[in-house]
Amino acid sequence: MNAGGEGRTIADVLQGTFGFADFRPGQQAVIETLMAGGNVLAVMPTGSGKSLCYQVPAIARAGLTLVVSPLVALMADQVSALKLAGVEAETINSSRDRETNVATWRRVAAGTTKLLYLSPERLMTAPMLAALDRLPVALIAIDEAHCISQWGPAFRPEYEGLSRLKELFPGVPIAAFTATADEITRADIAAKLFADDVRTFVAAFDRPNIHLAVQPKRGWMRQLLAFLEDRRGASGIVYCLSRKKTEEAARLMTEHGIRALPYHAGMASADRARNQEIFLTEANVVMAATIAFGMGIDKADVRFVFHTDMPGSIEAYYQEIGRAGRDGAPAEARMLYGLDDLRMRRVFIEQEDSDDDRKRREHKRLDALIGYCEAPTCRRRTLLAYFGEAIEACGNCDTCLNPVALTEGTVEAQKALSAVIRTGQRFGAAHVIDVLLGHATEKVTRFGHDRLPTFGVGAERKKEEWRSILRQLVASGHLKVDIQGFGSLALTESGRVLLKGETPFHYRADLARPKAAKSNKKAAAAAVELSPEDTALLDSLKQLRRDLARERGVPVYVIFPDRALQEMARRRPRTDEEFATIYGVGQAKLRDFAEVFLVAIGAAETVAE
Repeated sequence: MNAGGEGRTIADVLQGTFGFADFRPGQQAVIETLMAGGNVLAVMPTGSGKSLCYQVPAIARAGLTLVVSPLVALMADQVSALKLAGVEAETINSSRDRETNVATWRRVAAGTTKLLYLSPERLMTAPMLAALDRLPVALIAIDEAHCISQWGPAFRPEYEGLSRLKELFPGVPIAAFTATADEITRADIAAKLFADDVRTFVAAFDRPNIHLAVQPKRGWMRQLLAFLEDRRGASGIVYCLSRKKTEEAARLMTEHGIRALPYHAGMASADRARNQEIFLTEANVVMAATIAFGMGIDKADVRFVFHTDMPGSIEAYYQEIGRAGRDGAPAEARMLYGLDDLRMRRVFIEQEDSDDDRKRREHKRLDALIGYCEAPTCRRRTLLAYFGEAIEACGNCDTCLNPVALTEGTVEAQKALSAVIRTGQRFGAAHVIDVLLGHATEKVTRFGHDRLPTFGVGAERKKEEWRSILRQLVASGHLKVDIQGFGSLALTESGRVLLKGETPFHYRADLARPKAAKSNKKAAAAAVELSPEDTALLDSLKQLRRDLARERGVPVYVIFPDRALQEMARRRPRTDEEFATIYGVGQAKLRDFAEVFLVAIGAAETVAE
């Protein structure tokens, strides 16, 4: 393999090593800045090609590039992919035995390695820093850089310790990459990592192929099964808040004939690895998972992401839905949302081992997500506005496809606020709704709330309607969920103003069930137009790819992405020259894989004749 690369242009590296004719939007400016020796903070959505932004200059420049990554599995996959592309890349990490790490270091020290992948914990040790000080480090790339701000001392203290890199490696350009970071997080990273000496690139966040929808939670099991009914045979991810719920979701889907697997941090590592490999390499698998699953997952044909519970922030939500539709074909993101989710998220923030300023920021991030959930107009516009991107109505979200009218609800809001006040601001939504409906439950009568003036004043409305009104009063800032009060509702200052009648209140009518965008599914099926013969060839090429991946112990996408196999099936190259023009075929993959894939394509044509 070629350890060098100095003297090659970035275009040479792009085509010759990676087999790509053109850069994706946003990549070239980042690469050129690093080639010129500048620092970079790049915020680029999942699937936009962040890794290439530091891999290309690493190969083109003289010296060693350090890549800091949080996950051992992610590092291993990237190293495997680079080696298949003919690049000398290595990783030193805790999953390998000492002898293997020592042998790897000898190759690094000998100057035969272009990229060295390390965890922040490994990099920031005194012995490693001292050893690297003797080597020609030319570039430092930090993946998942939002961890510097959002994890910090409470979870991965070494990520915050990366702020020392600028002084430890003076003159060495540093590149920080993340799929999502709001303005506060970007400013935090720029200050901590670069002392504000950095050029920031923020790529477009819009993923227009993903249909967005949010539903009030009315029984997550029933809602999940209803969603999956018309999506059998599709690959997807179902995110759950807890390990227990993850197991329940996987069991529920399996019992209803859907091939589903669980993934959470409480499982044995071998079981997690096995389930992840099945999901990545086989079709028609649904993964029920906590947020432990996702970072570094590269599966192009995930058709949906379903959240049974509300995520912790818009950034987290955006990252998680970004695992759908990476092939550009239509995909769906569905989230269930309720007040219990909100209460639990507030509790998690308050229980976090962090300072008051960080907790305040996390509460504000959660507030932004609530606003997204309760959006009365284009949901995508609300989502992208959070990241500073303005768009017209998208036409591919539930609020665009099924517009909702805003209802004048000042009187209803005042009834709800009055019930909260008169019950002492010590009870949650369920109890307040019982009072409004006039339900003389044991709890209502025990506290004498059946004798309040507000008892039964909302009996003309259904429980679901009051849930929606209370939810939107929370979202609009008129009510707050009191963490210390175990989820009790309390009025804010704006709520008191509304109760006095000094301001109006309009709300979204709580629709029973947003209609699924069936045209979206049809578009997904037609996204790649292949004949039945081409489809049969594609299936055989995927099996060949799985076999090659197993032989090498790497994920299937490291061999070739789906787009490359689709091109092979459609164009049916017959010679090395034709194979070299396939998307993703660089010099190394041409050398290593052309013959075996050309044989498979030729065999299919012989059968067809």
